Amino acid sequence: MKTYVRRYGIIGAFSLFVIYMMISWRAGKSSGVTDQEVVRRKLDRIEQSLNKLAKLMEVSGLRSSTETLFQKVTQEKPKGMVPKIYPNSYLFTKWGDGLSEKEQKEAEGLYQIYGYNVFLSNRLPLDRQLPDSREQRCLAKSYPKDLPNISVVLIYINEALSVIKRAIRSIITHTPERLLKEIILVDDCSTYNDLGQPLQDYIEEIHKERPGLVKKVHHDHQMGLAQSRISGWEQATADVVVILDAHIEATEGWAEPLLARIKADRTVVVSPVFDKVHFDDLHVEKYYAATHGFDWALWCMYESFSSEWQKMNDVSQPGKSPSVMGIFAADRGFLGEIGGLDGGMSVYGGENVELGIRVWLCGGSVEVVPCSRIAHIERAHKPYAPDLSLPMRRNALRVAEVWLDEYKKNVLVSWNLPLKDHGIDIGDVSERKKLREKLKCKPFRWYMENVYPSLETWENLQGYGVLQNSLFKNYCVDQGAIPGNIPILHECHFQSPQYCYYNTDGEIIIGMIKSHKYNSNRCLIDPDSGSTPTLHSCQLAKQNQLHMHWDFKQGQAIRNKATNRCLEIAQGENTYYELIIQQCSGQSWSIQHLIKSF
Repeated sequence: MKTYVRRYGIIGAFSLFVIYMMISWRAGKSSGVTDQEVVRRKLDRIEQSLNKLAKLMEVSGLRSSTETLFQKVTQEKPKGMVPKIYPNSYLFTKWGDGLSEKEQKEAEGLYQIYGYNVFLSNRLPLDRQLPDSREQRCLAKSYPKDLPNISVVLIYINEALSVIKRAIRSIITHTPERLLKEIILVDDCSTYNDLGQPLQDYIEEIHKERPGLVKKVHHDHQMGLAQSRISGWEQATADVVVILDAHIEATEGWAEPLLARIKADRTVVVSPVFDKVHFDDLHVEKYYAATHGFDWALWCMYESFSSEWQKMNDVSQPGKSPSVMGIFAADRGFLGEIGGLDGGMSVYGGENVELGIRVWLCGGSVEVVPCSRIAHIERAHKPYAPDLSLPMRRNALRVAEVWLDEYKKNVLVSWNLPLKDHGIDIGDVSERKKLREKLKCKPFRWYMENVYPSLETWENLQGYGVLQNSLFKNYCVDQGAIPGNIPILHECHFQSPQYCYYNTDGEIIIGMIKSHKYNSNRCLIDPDSGSTPTLHSCQLAKQNQLHMHWDFKQGQAIRNKATNRCLEIAQGENTYYELIIQQCSGQSWSIQHLIKSF
């Protein structure tokens, strides 16, 4: 009897153990546990435990009775891990474990087309729950009930269908019905089939719950972001127009803070805070509120709020911003009064800065509203415009010609273009200049002094561009490796590491010049000992009284004012030419562009 109980006790214990391990294994699979090392360790522990039980049962004469159980355990072992077949793809850096080879190929193909993870997007619910990233003070705010209503404009070209559908659904879900008058889809000549009838089918589903809510505008040729926004604005009928990208998700309470500011002041153009949706795993990362600034190339950038905003010690308060970053809300009437949007802009870039500058100069203001948040996918690449620099440069020059007055030279300097005859067609700007005159807009100097005082004026620049020695004109002065502080002589490629600047203080800046006063350039230094020139922060060089001032006349020597030594080139031990500091031998230098003769 004791043997009988003992045998079946072992069988029962073993059976429970097998069931437990099967359940544990399945739970691990369902919860996404795919790390190979973790799996390997679990299997080792299972094997060790089974071996112990097998020996015990063999002693008890029960081995044959349990072979079927061993077979079932073997059947439940995981299949071999599929290696990542695109190990160098940014998509698979932290996402994609457990996908089959076929799934990986599909995911990578979609990623290359769209610039974000459409494979995953297609598998996420359209009304997925996002974390509430608003500050506590925002949650405690209340807003007037008689807020203006809105037209939401979504701009897209060849966007993923699931992303557009999720944008529409999130807007409907998170906008009070009384405020949302319409959603206007502007298709800038998409070519993908699923943005035809499949998208229309989804719109018809929406209309079953909200008849007529969604409108569509289709361009028969690509017209660019600015013109697409104009198309949406022209179709809008609500009090306020909100311009959004289509690769966004609205979050709870996004609309009311924007509308409350416009209700209080119809001349303010407001932007939400953009939380970042990662392109690979589509998780949302909270971004903290910041202003929307720009550099002299007119590329947009985030900057800290002003010291006045910081002193309020209230992160829920709107903050003044020099510009907008493409997602904004404005009173429809006011936007029309100041000229809408510049339809002469091409494809992408500069249009946001143009709007921000024009609003400020022509009677309005721009604010970022921290209590309004939109989740925005940051693409890994923009398939519709692989090289954004060409349309961006053209648009920047257009903005400069109309709005920047004497500071337009800074845009040319930033793009390393000559002050005259740059040869880039910026389109007809006569109507925009007439608009500025009609509206009696302020001069850009006012904007520099009152809105964006942190922008450098560059008023003391004399020359810019590549710096070449007459003995070796195929090579240019180059900033060298970063990090590092040794300038080099390198074959000319005419890119930013080779841009040099000479100013009236006698400083030679090497590497792209900084646009803002809070950044420091790197100045050429004669170290006073040795023959190797160095680069140091211009601010620190002044503080430490380094030898940073040079006499330079175009086509002549570059001579240090303190040491009387010259920047020259010489053949090194490896036969390559290199930059040196030595007693002057009569070598001459030329800089590419002149602002004033020197």
